[in-house]
Amino acid sequence: MLARVRSGALMGIDAVVVECEVDMALGLPYFNVVGLPEGAARESKVRVVSALKNAGFDLPQKRITVNLAPADLRKEGAAFELPIALGVLAAARLMEEEPLGNYLFGGELSLDGSIKAIKGVLPLAVAARNGGFQGVMVPAANAAEAALVEGLQVLPVGHLREAVEHLTGKAPIAPLTRTGSSLGGLRKEVAADMADVRGQPELKLALELAAAGGHNLLMAGPPGSGKTMLARRLPGILPEMTFEEALEVTKVYSIQGLLGDEQALLRERPFRSPHHTLSDAGLVGGGPAARPGELSLAHHGVLFLDELPEFRKNVLEVLRQPLEEGVIHLARATQHITYPCRIMLVAAMNPCPCGYFNVPGGTCNCLEHRVFGYHARISGPLLDRIDITVQTRQVEYHHLSEKNQELPSDYYRQRVEAARERQRARFHDTPGVHCNAQMPSHLLRRYCVMSPGAEKALESAVTHYGLSARAHDRILKLALTRADLEGHGRIEDVDMRLAVDCRMLDRRGWLHANTQGATNASPLPSPVRNQAPESDGRRRFPPYRD
Repeated sequence: MLARVRSGALMGIDAVVVECEVDMALGLPYFNVVGLPEGAARESKVRVVSALKNAGFDLPQKRITVNLAPADLRKEGAAFELPIALGVLAAARLMEEEPLGNYLFGGELSLDGSIKAIKGVLPLAVAARNGGFQGVMVPAANAAEAALVEGLQVLPVGHLREAVEHLTGKAPIAPLTRTGSSLGGLRKEVAADMADVRGQPELKLALELAAAGGHNLLMAGPPGSGKTMLARRLPGILPEMTFEEALEVTKVYSIQGLLGDEQALLRERPFRSPHHTLSDAGLVGGGPAARPGELSLAHHGVLFLDELPEFRKNVLEVLRQPLEEGVIHLARATQHITYPCRIMLVAAMNPCPCGYFNVPGGTCNCLEHRVFGYHARISGPLLDRIDITVQTRQVEYHHLSEKNQELPSDYYRQRVEAARERQRARFHDTPGVHCNAQMPSHLLRRYCVMSPGAEKALESAVTHYGLSARAHDRILKLALTRADLEGHGRIEDVDMRLAVDCRMLDRRGWLHANTQGATNASPLPSPVRNQAPESDGRRRFPPYRD
């Protein structure tokens, strides 16, 4: 006797429909699971037999074979236990097989028959909708997550007997359905507000530009100058996620099992801040199960790398391709998996290992070659992919003691949302492009209309500083973002000058100019008190120019 029940196996952030074929035949009592089961899936037979027995079902003494098809796809986790148990009952003719064909099933069984929560319910529900199934039967703890998929019947179950009684018509379960797709009211009250940050007007401008265009940002400055404090306030000025974006992010967290008990949909843009001891697999994903890493967990949000030069060089170098393409391709012997990682990279670093190189009034204890070696840990190709670089300064006392209230996050968010609205209108017919940082190169000529002065400033910067073609394109995108913030119909001179100034950290003008301006010599015989650089009275952003 043969019965078929359908479930799903995770493949990246999506689920693939898996057919659980259960055959019950004459022979010595034996329970075997085939079809490339791994780990917990291989142990399912033990829990299924105990759960059926303790739930009050008497199985005949026969040979049971379970095949999880397709057989060349790895099956991981305990989500197959509920469909296997139902398939065994149908093969034993303890229930009809026909109702099983309308749903996808997923759930982990306890030895007493109760059904525990599983990972990846949201991708399972999406697969059920795309496959034309009537609905899904999932653990009650995951039902709200599955109900995010519109037009799908979700049956929450807490015990194996509840599932059987519903399928046999003895005690139908009321389906849980979602109505509407609005995310109204999803933004929570921002706990970390920009009004808490004193001074640092250049850094606030840099964060506003980064948020408005989705640009990558690098902050360099001495300890205690507000780099981490401001980075943690960046999500508060970003626009709200659309429902489609929230669904993509929730799928990533669902397969990792990181959703809270009462958290069906992630409401805020992710903010991930891994420690600098992170491995390359922890950053981009991988391991035996090829699970997503920090890059994918920050999808549609912010990845903050504090103390950037302290990360291992091989970890930083794997950032190149994901920052360009917005996806990560993991190749394994038996499968190829793609994870999304459309992120904003925000990084912070000190000017030297001790943190006080060329800081007015600070004492640097580093030898010159150590300073250059510290900066050399960040490669040129990686810096080329960072749109904005800005120096932070120590906050002066009058900023800390003044009574005036700083501008709140709401002010910056309104300006950012207005700029993003202009970009949505600009790219409405370009799939996959939602902000200026995502704009492909072939659209630059169409949308980046420059004034004669702006074009001349860009030409001079590329020629004088030896900027790469990638840097040229990123300057154009950043200048367009500045124009969107200010409501310009084209890129004006001031927009282009600001965008060019934001590229100075990855060119020869930054460290070289700082070394000339500082009194440090190589080697340093003793710590040197840095002197404040002379100023010509003009305000620059950032201040490093030849």
